[in-house]
Amino acid sequence: MTPRRVLITGVSSPLGARVATRLASDPNVEHVVGLDTRRPPGVLAQRITYVEADLRSGDLAGTLKLAAPHVVVHQDVVQFPEPGRSARSLHDLNVIGTLRLLAACGELPGLRALVVRGSASIYGSAPDAPAFFTEDLARAATLHTRFQRDVGELERLVEAFARRHPSVICTVLRPQPTIGATIDNPIMNLFRAPVVPTFLGFDPRLQFILDEDLVGAVAAAVDHPVRGPVNIAGDGTVSLARTLRRLGRRSLPIAAPAYGAVVGGLARIGSLPPINDDIVRYLRNGRGVDTTRMRRDLRFVPTHTTAEAIDAVAATIRAERSGAAA
Repeated sequence: MTPRRVLITGVSSPLGARVATRLASDPNVEHVVGLDTRRPPGVLAQRITYVEADLRSGDLAGTLKLAAPHVVVHQDVVQFPEPGRSARSLHDLNVIGTLRLLAACGELPGLRALVVRGSASIYGSAPDAPAFFTEDLARAATLHTRFQRDVGELERLVEAFARRHPSVICTVLRPQPTIGATIDNPIMNLFRAPVVPTFLGFDPRLQFILDEDLVGAVAAAVDHPVRGPVNIAGDGTVSLARTLRRLGRRSLPIAAPAYGAVVGGLARIGSLPPINDDIVRYLRNGRGVDTTRMRRDLRFVPTHTTAEAIDAVAATIRAERSGAAA
């Protein structure tokens, strides 16, 4: 296999740095160029070059031409809306940033593959949803939230790029919420809270991907890109109640009409992290995705099922508590 040069966006995020390190250790990868607006913490591994760049800047095309990548990995995409970040700023990052990146990619004659880390949030979370979403069902999903619409628009941009550049294999990964002891995202922040608010009478099925498996899925897509979207998740689902028991967390059941007011009050006094509408829908209705294409076409099998991923996080949390107590 001819060695490839890989360019990664969002390299300064914890997951971005881990993906870059993983790819740099691959003998089939000649060099990795990491783009971000800030330098990654710590020392970069050999064969990784950091370049300060904003995806929304006008000189992005020149930066990419100098890097001359064979594969572009776009992972500077938010999986869930983050508290404190406006809907406009999320749109600028997820949609406008992707638009500018794709325009720059269109000027790369040596580009062979594009891997975009999207989100399973494109399917939403609804009470009448199928047990497991297959990739083709995203087109029929109702886009309820601003963030869900942004993810849908992002994918449409990638589809249009793929039509204009048929020689480039475009892969869109749709991971379920990522969990991990060191992950800082709305789901994990909620699971670290003293109590987790749940909907009285609801016990939805949840599905996750462990952080190390998401890194592996991105690496698999670089090694073996496939055309179109691919769901990424650990096998199986676990109910919210069982998830909280496994994590050693207490639930706070709240009747649906009072949920928003109670959660908002707890967030104001610091007992809970802010919870946006996408998280609320997920906690009420859950979501499952079919991973047939992940295994068959991407040829990737996660090391952890959903239940094992939860247990791995729980074990790390228990070890941290024991160390702190000692």
